[in-house]
Amino acid sequence: MRIAILGTRGIPAAYGGFETFAEELGRLLVARGHHVTVYGRRRFGTPRPPETHEGITVTFAPTIFSKHLETPLAAFTSMATLRRGAFDVVLLCNAANSPFAWLCRLAGIPLAINVDGIERMRSKWGRAGKLWYRIGEQCSVLFADRVVADAEVIAAYYREQFGVQPSSIAYGARARHREPGETLARFGLTPRNYLLYVSRFEPENNALGVVQGYEQSGVQLPLVMVGDAPYARDYIAAVHRAAGARVIFTGYQFGAAYEELQSHPYAYIQATEVGGTHPALVEAMAYGNAVIANDTPEHVEVLGEAGAYYPKNNFAELGARCAEFVAHPERVEEFRCAAKSRAQSRYSWDQVATQYEQLFRELIALNR
Repeated sequence: MRIAILGTRGIPAAYGGFETFAEELGRLLVARGHHVTVYGRRRFGTPRPPETHEGITVTFAPTIFSKHLETPLAAFTSMATLRRGAFDVVLLCNAANSPFAWLCRLAGIPLAINVDGIERMRSKWGRAGKLWYRIGEQCSVLFADRVVADAEVIAAYYREQFGVQPSSIAYGARARHREPGETLARFGLTPRNYLLYVSRFEPENNALGVVQGYEQSGVQLPLVMVGDAPYARDYIAAVHRAAGARVIFTGYQFGAAYEELQSHPYAYIQATEVGGTHPALVEAMAYGNAVIANDTPEHVEVLGEAGAYYPKNNFAELGARCAEFVAHPERVEEFRCAAKSRAQSRYSWDQVATQYEQLFRELIALNR
């Protein structure tokens, strides 16, 4: 099959979950004999020829890099290039791109849309942004041959709101364990002797609450904050102001550095409150990390009883859970084993690739 993946910032992954998703899925589909093209982004006026990454063709759609224009404009310029016969099927990532999905339908190419979470719930969006995401949800239902949800919570939302039956295909995880090395040394860390948080520093991901809860906890293990955000300078400044000397900010980390950090924490904190299956949570489980998670339906669906929870957005209780983990290492070890087992059985990239491969074949057959 000739498969196009649209709607991400491109690969190799250097931003977030959808980029990792495109890279992992594309790599496995190429290994199975398919031709995969991932669309990335470039600035208008800066031509960039297609590249190849692990057998995947990476092509670049022009856009304007700003908070509100980057994603929808890249969606328009990438979908405007689609022509009948160029691809057998298109996978579009993120409902924010769906208002332009009619271009794909106009080209006569079968289309699946992975809608992500209910992004209009994020407070970073003003009225216009929230309206755009709401329109995106409706356009996903209108233009997609199949809506795809990575969590049953999101699938249920689309069933109840729009009366459609989404395909539920989880996010995958692949643990590449790294021995302690340059990354831990650079940040002054030792194995099993730090708490780890990974996410973009945006309000609904609760980086500020995590730092505040940690500072109240009295825990002496360092807190390692992995992440950043391109359009949230004021919020990031507030997170830094709340942090004491034991909080370590690493910025974005990908590849070997990220893998080394995920390989050795004492425990992992998942504090997000909006979205479906969160990639960093599934990855932390795959690495065999003990998880403390914000008590949301999405996290309970993914983590089950293989981790501990704190009441939603109660960061004083998060601090208390951190202290409990430090006081009871035997319980932490139980959570590590349970999380790894659950990830292996439920969140394999190979299983994800098989499900998408089957979905693509179905859509192609239906559109013949």
